[in-house]
Amino acid sequence: MTTTNSPDEDAGSAAAPVVRLAAGTVRGRLEDGLAVFRGIPFAEPPVGDARFQAPRPVRAWDGVRDALEFGPPPPQEPGIQGRRGVLPGPMGDDWLTVNVWTPAPDPAARRPVMVWIYGGAYKLGHAGSPGYDAQYIARDGDVVVVSLNYRVGIEGFARIEGAPANRGLLDQVAALEWVRDNITAFGGDPEQVTVFGESAGGGSVASLLVMPGASGLFRRAIAQSVPGTFFSDPLAKDIAAALAAEAGLRPTAADLATVDPRQLPSLGETLGPKMPQYEDRWGPVVHTSTPFSPVVDGEVLPVTPWEGLAAGAAQDVELMVGHNRDEYRLFAVLSGQVGKIGPADARTALRRFGPGPDAETAYRDAFPDGSPEELYERVQTDWLFGMASLHLAEAQLVGGGRAHVYELTWPAPGLGGVLGACHGLDIPLLFGTFTADLGNLLFADVEPSPEALALSSRFRSSWAEFARTGDPGWPAYDTERRSVQILDTHPVVSAYPEETSRRLWEGHTFRALRLTA
Repeated sequence: MTTTNSPDEDAGSAAAPVVRLAAGTVRGRLEDGLAVFRGIPFAEPPVGDARFQAPRPVRAWDGVRDALEFGPPPPQEPGIQGRRGVLPGPMGDDWLTVNVWTPAPDPAARRPVMVWIYGGAYKLGHAGSPGYDAQYIARDGDVVVVSLNYRVGIEGFARIEGAPANRGLLDQVAALEWVRDNITAFGGDPEQVTVFGESAGGGSVASLLVMPGASGLFRRAIAQSVPGTFFSDPLAKDIAAALAAEAGLRPTAADLATVDPRQLPSLGETLGPKMPQYEDRWGPVVHTSTPFSPVVDGEVLPVTPWEGLAAGAAQDVELMVGHNRDEYRLFAVLSGQVGKIGPADARTALRRFGPGPDAETAYRDAFPDGSPEELYERVQTDWLFGMASLHLAEAQLVGGGRAHVYELTWPAPGLGGVLGACHGLDIPLLFGTFTADLGNLLFADVEPSPEALALSSRFRSSWAEFARTGDPGWPAYDTERRSVQILDTHPVVSAYPEETSRRLWEGHTFRALRLTA
């Protein structure tokens, strides 16, 4: 590939940073003391005969390629941004790109590297979203930050015939291989790589920890709000068949390739409202917001993260993991459920999501003063994120590794404070992006307070210090003291505050969800 530039671009790029990569040369931009490179391809566009296949190495190019704009987002359903099939950004098929923020592209600098993996229910997301602007992390932490795009939805996670499972995870592995091979030129140390991600990104980080293909590609990992939903192979295949049937197709790569990638997400949109009809087959997954999750296929992902960590799969990887106190409150607010949950709703949720056959009685006994709404939200927070995250740390200990644990308890100020310490609040705090993406809701019409700014700075310093040393500034978790970092107006280290929930879930095992009929 030969890249040419207009005279104006050439004239304005005299001081622009230029880096030589394995595949060619790229030119970025200086932005407030950082060298920033956007939209660098780490794999060939996954279209044509490469569609639904493992990512293929990017072809070399001649000349200097401008890396000034984010690459196109992968095709997806509309999210909070509300645009069908894509997020705001350039169009095109180069979905598999990386972006780099570095204090200086000096090969001798050997700074720690932090690789961000976005969330979005495994069906949404774009590394170019304004909420993921990593300038503050790179500048405040004196680290190199990389973000990446990966395939989502049917393109990335549907379990279809004629295609490898977990293509979205394979994209992440390919991006980490790109980091290994190229990050030195940006001033990063390929021996000091930390992967970090939230929600589906946290689930991706958990998956990478136990994937043979990702072994050795990172030294540390930060998993934020890890979802407890992983699919067994039979369940994933059954869901894929239902998705394909929405277009009268078979769940094969050949059939689905007849649908334009930008139209394919509509199948998930169509199936979504119908998912409760499959409860006898798919179980509790039908009450989540997505028909996609990593698939325990036995090859790409041989086991669940909890099983793999307990067996020692990542005992040499330093882990930090945590969750927010009121995770489910975000979904309750967005779906209009707040103030509308009655005793019958709570009863159903406790029986559906709680651990064991006596979950309803156990929760009511453990939280005797809990209102129906509080019980409804508590059990879903525990099942979907809270206990899944805590159990990941405990599995790492069982496998001989070390883990640091945190819980965010500081409440979002937006919407009069109704959101609490909800799902996703850690994103604007970590990135400092209070007026972008979800930050627009969590901080709606509220100027970030000095407390919010101080907590935001604490997030970045702890995350960067962990990437640098493996120590975020608080003790490692153990099963005696159970010390965790409480992130609030006045951060403190204390015993895990959700002890009541922890005891309820103590005997539970997070297994791959099964096809039940």
